[in-house]
Amino acid sequence: MTRLSLVTGGAGFVGRHLVRLLHERGERVRVLDLAGAPGLPPDVEIVIGSILDDGKLRQAMAGAGRVYHLAANPNLWARDPGTFMATNYRGTQAVLAAAAAANPERIVYTSTESILKSYRRPIPDTLDETVSWTVDDMPGPYCRSKFLAEQAAIAAARNGLPVVIVNPTLPIGPGDSHLTPPTRMLLDFLSGRAPAYLDCVFNLVDVRTVALGHILAADKGRIGEHYILGGRNIAVPDLLQLLGKLSGRRMPSLRIPYWLAWSAAAVSEMTSLVTKRPPMAPLTGVRLARTPMRFDSSKAIRELGLPVTPLEASLADALAWFAEQRLLRPLA
Repeated sequence: MTRLSLVTGGAGFVGRHLVRLLHERGERVRVLDLAGAPGLPPDVEIVIGSILDDGKLRQAMAGAGRVYHLAANPNLWARDPGTFMATNYRGTQAVLAAAAAANPERIVYTSTESILKSYRRPIPDTLDETVSWTVDDMPGPYCRSKFLAEQAAIAAARNGLPVVIVNPTLPIGPGDSHLTPPTRMLLDFLSGRAPAYLDCVFNLVDVRTVALGHILAADKGRIGEHYILGGRNIAVPDLLQLLGKLSGRRMPSLRIPYWLAWSAAAVSEMTSLVTKRPPMAPLTGVRLARTPMRFDSSKAIRELGLPVTPLEASLADALAWFAEQRLLRPLA
């Protein structure tokens, strides 16, 4: 009988690409998502609901051979910070409990690279799966909720659940209809909404590589292990130069110091409480950028066979999608 795979958060940026890959492999796919998932292949089963709804979760989990738990609040700011703990931590606890009852053959939990560094203690020049921090090292409510969720996944694996953990870095590429933080960053640079930049280093990875990495983790990952699904480490000035070359647009040239970026983010967050619109630069993001975020994906490449996608190709595809969606004004 054809395997049934459940994807929580299957309407999200990574989730949509993962669902399509699973479908192309000939698997039966079920999606559990709050808003449904228009635009997916017609024979994908959709369960509209929350991972915090026990009935919907049990309905979605029934008969699943593999569970890919991606559902989360991926933003770095929320008007109510408590939503991070509810969705990211307690939601993960609920998914793990439902999986324990349903007994799937493998569970892949989607964590994040942002919990692999401390914002208050010295960090290695390059971060990998061996780093160890506490919840107090996390720079904001999003990271704290994801840190605790990952700890729950680790505990579940130790207690016998077949859980594998993946830590994607910043996914970019086509199809981000929700405009997650990495995509918003690119759009801000390209549109001129970000007139200056904070000089930092981070890791960008093609969203399709991340989606494939989930399947590879289910196929080959060792239970209880972490795998960083990353791409290229790049400094912001180098990214801006590459974006300018690919897009023909003028990129910001003004570099601002950390203290000024922090102050601007604090003001932006206070303003957001009034306007109800997300801040351009959340404090959590600025704190994360204070020190380099270089990641080593060699474990995933070696053990899972994670492919390496050139950053130029990922950015070019993202730019083409931005144009298709009319997210950028045409060049004069």
